Amino acid sequence: MNICVIGTGYVGLVTGACFAENGSDVICVDIDKEKIEILKQGKIPIYEPGLEDLVRRNGREGRLRFTTDLAEGVKESLINIIAVGTPPDEDGSADLQHVLAVAKSIGQIMDSYKIIVDKSTVPVGTADLVRQTIAQETSVEFDVVSNPEFLKEGAAVADFMKPDRVIIGCDNPKVAEIMKELYAPFVRTGNPIIVMDIRSAEMTKYAANAMLATRISFMNELANLCERVGADVDMVRLGISTDSRIGHSFLFPGVGYGGSCFPKDVKAMIRTAEKHNYSMEILKAVEKVNNRQKDLLGHKVCDHFRKFDQQQGVKGKLLAVWGLAFKSQTDDMREAASLNIINHLLAEGASIRAYDPAAMRRAREIFKDRIELCSRNYDCLEGADALIVVTEWNEFRRPNFDRIKQLMRSPVIFDGRNLYDPKLMRERGFIYYGIGRP
Repeated sequence: MNICVIGTGYVGLVTGACFAENGSDVICVDIDKEKIEILKQGKIPIYEPGLEDLVRRNGREGRLRFTTDLAEGVKESLINIIAVGTPPDEDGSADLQHVLAVAKSIGQIMDSYKIIVDKSTVPVGTADLVRQTIAQETSVEFDVVSNPEFLKEGAAVADFMKPDRVIIGCDNPKVAEIMKELYAPFVRTGNPIIVMDIRSAEMTKYAANAMLATRISFMNELANLCERVGADVDMVRLGISTDSRIGHSFLFPGVGYGGSCFPKDVKAMIRTAEKHNYSMEILKAVEKVNNRQKDLLGHKVCDHFRKFDQQQGVKGKLLAVWGLAFKSQTDDMREAASLNIINHLLAEGASIRAYDPAAMRRAREIFKDRIELCSRNYDCLEGADALIVVTEWNEFRRPNFDRIKQLMRSPVIFDGRNLYDPKLMRERGFIYYGIGRP
C-alpha cells in the first residue's frame, strides 16, 4: 500500500519504518527541514533500539522516503496517517492545533479519495473535528479512522512489529477491511485486530495508559507505606504478582512515571472528564502521588545529610547521578524524575555530576552548565559524597561495588529503582536507601 505518515517523532518514525519493513511504500513528512535531512542520511534524531537499522535498510530499498512536501505525500498515498504531537495545553488538556492544522492542509491538497488515520493520542471526539476540518476545505470523499498506538519507548519497534492488539475505530466496513489488510502481516501469530466505533477507539488509548499509570502510583504509595511499617515492598510485590488477577507488569515501585505518554494522557483524561461535568477522582490521586514520588529521592538525600549537619545539609556536597532519561532504552527526558531530583538538590546547594548512556545531549540542552556531565558512569564517582541511581539501565545493575567504594568520598547509595539487594549492600559497607525497603 501507499502510505503517508505526517510527523516523524517517536510514533510517526516507528510507524513509517515498520510499515515499510513489511513492504508498503511509505513517505514520511515533517516540517522540520533539518530533521528530514538527517533522516535522508539514514540517521535518526532519537534513541530507539532497532529503529535506525530499519530506517537505513528501507531507505536503501526505496520503500521509505522523507520529505517536507506534504502535497507529495498526500497525493501519492491512499492512507494518510496523522502522527504529530498533542502536547498538554495550559490546563492539561490535549493541544490539537497541530492535528487540525495537518487535517486542514490535507483537505486543501487532496484531489482523490483518501483514508485519514488519527495515530496521535487524541481525546474523544477528535475524529469528528478532523472530519469537519477537512470537509470545510474539499468536496472530495474521504474517511477518518482512529488507530491509536501502544508503543513503549525503548521497545517501540518490537511493539509495532508484534502488537498485543491493533485497535481500529471506523464507521465504514470497507475501510475497516483495508485497515485489517494493512495490519495483517503484524498479527500472523493470532493477536487480535479489534474493530470498534471511533469514539471507543479514541478512549481505549487513554484508558490503557491511565490504568498503567494507576498501577505505578499504587505501587509507589504501597512502597512508601512499607518503609514506615518495616515491610519490604519487593517481597510484597512478589506476593501479589502471583495472583493471576493482578499479574507481574507495572508493579515495580520507583521514582514515578514520566515520558511523553502517561503524564500527558492522565492530565488529558482528567480534563476531558471535567469538560463533561465529571471528576476522575482516582486519576487525580494518581497524578498527585506521581508528582510527590518524583520529589521523594531528593528529599531522602537531603534528610540523610541533615543527620550529620542540620544547617548545611547537602550544601557543598558532590552528588553523582546515574540515569537521566525517564526510563532505560530511551533518551527521552520529558517529565523525568531526574529533573525534579537534580533541580531540588541544586537549589539546596549541592553540586551534581551525572551520566546516562543515551540522554546526554538532551541533558546538556536542559541543564546547560549547571551540572557536570561525564562520559562514563564511574567518572561521576571520584570524590562523590553519594550516588543516586535514577534510571534502570542494565549497566547500572551489576557495577563493581569495590571500585565504587574506592572512588567515592563516602559509601552512600540512594537507589531509586531498587536495583541492589539491601542486605548485600550493608555487608559491602554501604549506607543504602531504596524505595519501600526497611
